[in-house]
Amino acid sequence: MELRDAIRQNPMTRYQWSVVGICIMLTLIDGYEILVTAFTLPALTAEWGLSLEQAGLVASIGTLGMGIGAVLFGPMGDRFGRRRHILVSLVLIVLGMVASGLAPSFTVFLLFRFLAGIFLGGIVPSINVLVSEYASDARRGSVMGIYGVGFPLGAAIGGFLSIWLIHHFDWHGPFLFSAIVTAVLAVVAYFTLPESVSYLVEKQPRGAIKAYNRIGVRLGLGGGHELPEPTAHVIKPSLGKDMWRGIMLKRTLLLFISYALLIGAFYFANSFTAKLVAASTGDDTIGITAQALVAAGGVAGALLFAAFSLRLHPRIVTAVVMFIGTAAFFLFGTSFHHTGLVLVLAVLVGLAANGGVAAYFAISPSVYPTAIRASAVGLMMGFGRVVAFLAPNIAAFMLSHGLTPPQVYLVYAVVLAVAGLAVIALHRTYRGDHALDAMEIESQVGLRLDADSTAKVRSASV
Repeated sequence: MELRDAIRQNPMTRYQWSVVGICIMLTLIDGYEILVTAFTLPALTAEWGLSLEQAGLVASIGTLGMGIGAVLFGPMGDRFGRRRHILVSLVLIVLGMVASGLAPSFTVFLLFRFLAGIFLGGIVPSINVLVSEYASDARRGSVMGIYGVGFPLGAAIGGFLSIWLIHHFDWHGPFLFSAIVTAVLAVVAYFTLPESVSYLVEKQPRGAIKAYNRIGVRLGLGGGHELPEPTAHVIKPSLGKDMWRGIMLKRTLLLFISYALLIGAFYFANSFTAKLVAASTGDDTIGITAQALVAAGGVAGALLFAAFSLRLHPRIVTAVVMFIGTAAFFLFGTSFHHTGLVLVLAVLVGLAANGGVAAYFAISPSVYPTAIRASAVGLMMGFGRVVAFLAPNIAAFMLSHGLTPPQVYLVYAVVLAVAGLAVIALHRTYRGDHALDAMEIESQVGLRLDADSTAKVRSASV
């Protein structure tokens, strides 16, 4: 059996789960590093006497870098392989975090934080695609949900760790700590992380047959396999054809728009919840607690997504998460002065906003063929990061022009409702003649090629 078909059709093996586990560890540190500036912002402000505008730039410069990185460097996974792209990005992230932690001035810090953000943004598409490609069809939604726990869990753990690190090592500590942990994970990934089987088959780089058979042994299928015929010359995937034409244009627009709306709500919730709740209640502790519960809700959201994806299609579950978020944001915005209720609702806000990220990680890779998968997902994430860069500024604009904190939450409730409707519209594009996703199409083409090859061998033997 061809390895891709074995991965898709057979029960998940221990080896497949180990790949998922490594990628979860990578997203744990990714979640921490993405929000590390938010944890250190008060200390940075005190260190350099930053103005409000400078503090805002410090908080958002990494996000801007991630958006650019996802667009420019995410496609490298398609060209050079997921494994190589991940390993190189990890090394560059280490350098960027060390340089950020040792920055002697505000300007130098901005430069290195921006560069670190570029490589943080660039690595995510390849990790996301690799997990999706090593998941079985029956468990893909659940696997991606479990994998999605890493991001909010890393952010939550990082927040508590940063308190201790800043106390003992000032603002430098969180950055240097993340560099050390990332370096350790880079070594672990070098020795344990496999290449994408789809990349080996479609691109057939040097050493592909050896890597292919090594993966076959680890999957319990033995060695001695020949590389299957690539399907790319049959499907002829391209960014132009498979993103911006025909039915794919509609799918791309719906996916990009819904993800951008979700990620805008995500960054609003993670940037403003503590501040707005504290301002409304007059208690900073309640604000910090609410923010921590938003992160915890993200972990719960990812796990619930994994559980419900066992029964329902992941795109349907994603839409449900968006509608839960609509209700949670609406209720949260009308309950600021009810301390007990606002803390409960903070979990639901995080379930939708933070857990929703895991949902989009699950549904996006299968939309596109192998040859452009990391590029397309990277473009989606890059587009979302640009919106994320704007989201806190848009919220600040609304607040400065007379909207109250509850009203701003109501605005983002509408944003999530539109995201949910867009996901439903995306799911409806798979009806009728367009029922198969890209992974299913590639599998069927591969089966036809295998059948043709077998027929040719039989004909030659006769």
